[in-house]
Amino acid sequence: MSFSYRFSAHRWVAQPSFVVFFASLISRAESANTPPTPSATNVVTTIEKVTVVGHLDEAREQIVPSLGASSYVFTPESIQTQAAGANASFNQVLLRAPGVAQDSFGQVHVRGEHANLQYRINDIELPEGISGFGQELDARFIDRVELLTGALPAQYGFRTAGVVDIHTQSGALKQGGAVALYGGSYDTIRPSFEYGGGTNKVSYYLTGSYLHTGLGIENPTSLAKPVHDDSDQYRLFGLVSDVIDDSRRISGLFGVSYADFEIPNNPGQSAGLDGAGNPWPLGSFQGDSARLNETQTEQNYYGALAYQQSAGQLDFQVAAFGRYSGTLFRPDPLGDLYFNGVASRVDRSIASGGVEADGKLDLAESHTLRGGATVTRQWSRSQSVTTVFPVDANGAATGLPFALDESGRKNGLLAGAYLQDEWRIGERFTLNFGGRFDWVSAYVDETQLSPRVNLVYAVTDKTKLHLGYARYFTPPPLELVQSGTVQKFDGTSNQAEIKQSGPVRSERSHYFDGGISQEIVKGLEVGVNGFYKLAKEQLDEGQFGQALIFSPFNYREGRIYGSDVNVTYKHGGFGSFLNFAYSVAQGRDIDSGQFQFGQSELDYISRNYVYLDHDQRFTGSGGLSYRWGKTTVFADGLYGSGLRYGFANTGRLPSYFTVNMGAQHDFSVGSGELSARVDLINLLDRVYELRDGSGIGVGAPQYGARFGVYGSVRYAF
Repeated sequence: MSFSYRFSAHRWVAQPSFVVFFASLISRAESANTPPTPSATNVVTTIEKVTVVGHLDEAREQIVPSLGASSYVFTPESIQTQAAGANASFNQVLLRAPGVAQDSFGQVHVRGEHANLQYRINDIELPEGISGFGQELDARFIDRVELLTGALPAQYGFRTAGVVDIHTQSGALKQGGAVALYGGSYDTIRPSFEYGGGTNKVSYYLTGSYLHTGLGIENPTSLAKPVHDDSDQYRLFGLVSDVIDDSRRISGLFGVSYADFEIPNNPGQSAGLDGAGNPWPLGSFQGDSARLNETQTEQNYYGALAYQQSAGQLDFQVAAFGRYSGTLFRPDPLGDLYFNGVASRVDRSIASGGVEADGKLDLAESHTLRGGATVTRQWSRSQSVTTVFPVDANGAATGLPFALDESGRKNGLLAGAYLQDEWRIGERFTLNFGGRFDWVSAYVDETQLSPRVNLVYAVTDKTKLHLGYARYFTPPPLELVQSGTVQKFDGTSNQAEIKQSGPVRSERSHYFDGGISQEIVKGLEVGVNGFYKLAKEQLDEGQFGQALIFSPFNYREGRIYGSDVNVTYKHGGFGSFLNFAYSVAQGRDIDSGQFQFGQSELDYISRNYVYLDHDQRFTGSGGLSYRWGKTTVFADGLYGSGLRYGFANTGRLPSYFTVNMGAQHDFSVGSGELSARVDLINLLDRVYELRDGSGIGVGAPQYGARFGVYGSVRYAF
């Protein structure tokens, strides 16, 4: 298993201003563009192309390195030795990193945070989309994934709980292709393909897959097979790169994902009652909760075009990016009215576009200056049709249902700029210091200047210490903020107990992080890390209503703290990893989105720190693998002490532990290689509950997947 956990230290820089920095960029770029003297024999070979691509890849990584943040790395080899391998959903890959907790709808929580993850592909930030359970990123196009946490350097802004830094496969380095078929329990079938190649200058890579499964969303019951849970999902990813010369290239990428989900049913539910204790008046209609037909469609399209140049002491990349994301929830019109008194059709979308520029300038042997800026424009749209009953002052239905339409549009602007200096002090110390300025204009206009500092001390060649501080500024996701009028539903079955609601604001926090990594013996490494976050306007999200779309709100105060331990060992064909984390996530006094809560809960939270719904005290993951010849066997497991539930999240669900096992054998077939694989998921068939349907912003019970058997064949050529 090729897992790696480390603290990153790179060379550093003094204190010149933005003006000096970008003036140097321009002058060096102009000199680099001077055409070289023609050569009599200008022969480009494949080896030279690969060397150039490798040089440019390394230079690009040095433009925005992790610089003291805690880092956990996944490689294709490590992904293949976990449950489902490259066919695993992307969130399942991340769950094998320290401090990553599992939640329903495909969500993960890093170090006690709700969402707040930043995704980057080839060092280009991916704009946010509508939150949901669709996993739009495919694990098979990964060449390397690095999860960065802790006190992040200044180039990372807005989403800072963790940075998922994805480096993709490349046609220049991976000539050829593969076809595969994966399937098994729960009517699962997944064909896929990938192909890469190119000429001396232009390379390309393309991969796609189709998935049908009878377990699209977590089961709301403990039954082995869910009811009404089919899903069809399509994904496509492409990359093209043109190497202009040994110091410049242009590259483009795109991704497409489209998914249809059936919302799983919970059989045996009783009819809903109005405020007077009577069934909702739907005539002779008698609903069966096992026959409801709610569905949701998610679609995401993104692309980016980047220009990179590496010229001596100067490296920079400029990229333009765009994304469209949409989610449509369709209710069961009569069924939802029968059980809930409300049926809502919700359609939300967001389009984003922007420019990102990052640069690095080596000023001296011990100083490296980095700076850059990002501007993102967003256009969000929401439209809902909510069917409700008229009710009297006691909540009793007084007539037949009718529909209310709501629609809204909102534009937003996110902008940020940073400057920082990487300073290598002697042989053992690296100090990275700088700051960023961020501005958001959406439902409110807010700004913040955020200092960042990291110190890495190499005590010995095998022992490293790090300390870091970061000031964070986290705007609410524009696409999730509800724009309707609460009072519009007064006198209906969808009226809110709380009529007033403050605007959702940006979270502002102080983050402290420190740790040590130690190589005990060759191949055995241990890392220990601790963190503390103190926040104002702590952001959280919850599912309020039937649609599986989350809505943000603020706690006036918040605090998150904990620690994690990571152990990796690799020797010959044997590899193993073990992660264990402790965290506490709390908030007090909800001061936005209050209409989504009841008065008694708001009163309690205003006086007391409460655990956030995604708080999990202990989280663990581990695995081992062994390869001899062309055969690999592997096993891994996940542990969680349980998420929160009940009034004001005062309860905690039972702990759980799941084990997965598998084996793979590779055969030489003609000029290619055939791989056959089997995976046993939740080998002990443990029944475990992620959510019980109660708690702050929790809309439905959710159980983890039961025992499943899956197999795959893959032919690479």
